[in-house]
Amino acid sequence: MAEEGQRGGYSRIAGGDEEVAAASGGGDYDERKLRLLGYEPQLKRNLSLLSNFAVSFSIVSVLTGITTLYGTGLQFGGPATMVYGWPIAGTFTLIVGLAMAEICSAYPTSGGLYFWSARLCSHRQWGPFASWLTGCKPLNSVGAMTWNKATSADSAVDVDDTGHARLRELGYKQELKRDLSVLSNFAFSFSIISVLTGITTLYNTGLTFGGPATMTFGWFVAGAFTMTVGLSMAEICSSFPTSGGLYYWSARLSGKRWAPFASWITGWFNIVGQWAVTTSVDFSLAQLIQVIILLSTGGNNGGGYLASKYVVIAFHAAILLSHAVINSLPITWLSFFGQFAAAWNMLGVFVLMIAVPTVATERASAKFVFTHFNTENNAGIHSNFYIFVLGLLMSQYTLTGYDASAHMTEETKNADRNGPIGIISAIGISIIVGWGYILGITFAVKDIPYLLSPDNEAGGYAIAEVFYLAFKSRYGSGIGGIICLGIVAVAIYFCGMSSVTSNSRMAYAFSRDGAMPLSSVWHKVNKHEVPINAVWLSAFISLCMALPSLGSLVAFQAMVSIATIGLYIAYALPILFRVTLARKHFVPGPFNLGRCGVAVGWAAVLWVATITVLFSLPVTYPVTKDTLNYTPVAVGGLFLLVLSSWLVSARHWFKGPVTNLDG
Repeated sequence: MAEEGQRGGYSRIAGGDEEVAAASGGGDYDERKLRLLGYEPQLKRNLSLLSNFAVSFSIVSVLTGITTLYGTGLQFGGPATMVYGWPIAGTFTLIVGLAMAEICSAYPTSGGLYFWSARLCSHRQWGPFASWLTGCKPLNSVGAMTWNKATSADSAVDVDDTGHARLRELGYKQELKRDLSVLSNFAFSFSIISVLTGITTLYNTGLTFGGPATMTFGWFVAGAFTMTVGLSMAEICSSFPTSGGLYYWSARLSGKRWAPFASWITGWFNIVGQWAVTTSVDFSLAQLIQVIILLSTGGNNGGGYLASKYVVIAFHAAILLSHAVINSLPITWLSFFGQFAAAWNMLGVFVLMIAVPTVATERASAKFVFTHFNTENNAGIHSNFYIFVLGLLMSQYTLTGYDASAHMTEETKNADRNGPIGIISAIGISIIVGWGYILGITFAVKDIPYLLSPDNEAGGYAIAEVFYLAFKSRYGSGIGGIICLGIVAVAIYFCGMSSVTSNSRMAYAFSRDGAMPLSSVWHKVNKHEVPINAVWLSAFISLCMALPSLGSLVAFQAMVSIATIGLYIAYALPILFRVTLARKHFVPGPFNLGRCGVAVGWAAVLWVATITVLFSLPVTYPVTKDTLNYTPVAVGGLFLLVLSSWLVSARHWFKGPVTNLDG
């Protein structure tokens, strides 16, 4: 492990041992940054992250705002406006918050907005006026201070990237171009979570196991516990912002003795889980294209064309090829595509959640949407709790992939702060817009058995049938529904694109540490500082993982089941090490959970353990070779392969993350 250097005045772990980096000149990182901005620290710096959050949360106070203006909501639109307007306003408010958070990270002063206006104003003459207008009080001196400070202070704050410095402390040289903003970092994770992808793909599962009630309330159950996982990951990411992400964290948190084994297990679960995610996402898009073609050519009952499994796999290959080509472009292009993808996902949700129930001539009641519990699953399962648990798979499958923000940290500015923001904001916004999407679509649901029937026009693809029927019932043609499916298809395409981006960065980092066969090949970067070999490797393996679908969908489903359980096991391992082996000597970065870190970490670990068991249970009775849930077989098989490779070979040569700094 690289010897730790100075960084921000807080201590760090070096190879499992605690090492305190004394800040040059004294004081912690935040106090030194405040001095660089021209202020002497005078207020006692004693608030934890939780305390800081509590102040804003108390001022936002949903009880105050909703209670005060509930009459306004009832008067202008009533329940529909309040239910749909809340996630719309919430999402755009979160965008404002993200932009403010990015500026706050650069200028952390009590002055806040007015100070930011002065520093960001492009002309010295307007500095005082900008701060005056923003602050609404005499601030001439502040404006003057802003523009008359020594240039050395400015360069120290604006040029010295904390993520770059921390990467060197961790023992790695900067090889990838660090050009992503916090918005771009968020966009990659948000695009991979992609509520349009996850919910659309597994809406059948949600309808089958519990229906509206499971989807409406189960979404928040899964969302809340997913946030605990995300918060814990964000805290660790702030301390160790590297592209290796999870496997690197496991090595640093498990101590010298266990570091190689911990990083080996975590890394392989992570990278195989990511490949499975890409496989399932792009194969889902290929299947959706199959349904779009079917509906466009007359439907299942009108002689429409149903593409064969060979055509579907060809679609899958073409999609992966295009994703590999896009991911071979410079990171500035990927940043643009990532932000566009995030905007498409967000706007697509709003369009569909409003358009589909509005167009439908028959709409479900609020009682149906919020309380109807479907037990007619034809799966031989009668326990309501069991049914509810199985229905959670839709939500949990959707809320995966946010480790992308960690894998993109070596290309993100000030990654020790912006990486964690990317993780948490991606989960938070997805929870909000995802719930709105579920509500909007479910209000257009009437006959659940018919939607799930393979004899309907969409061949049993429930959400496609919902879209198609909504427009056909009003206009006599389902073309509008097909266009809506096109919106979803574009979102899934971008989801797959971002998945390949994340896969390639993980493969780049894992091979950089010598963990993969032909490692020297996969961690090479091209002239644009893109790990191009890792990009094409990720696309190729994802294609190979889809090939079993030609022989048996059961085998294919077993393989892609690793996308949820395998990936979450990789998420949980470094968190487990953080709350056990590293509990006493873990030193967080700029983003930390304070005293709540251990409690939140345990909640995350227990949740992953719970879903690992629950999602391995049979989903149909009686259990036969065709109805068996092969998830435990696939995940167990992966574990045995990784463990045996360790015992037979890797333990003799793999030493965990290694440094690549010259000298």
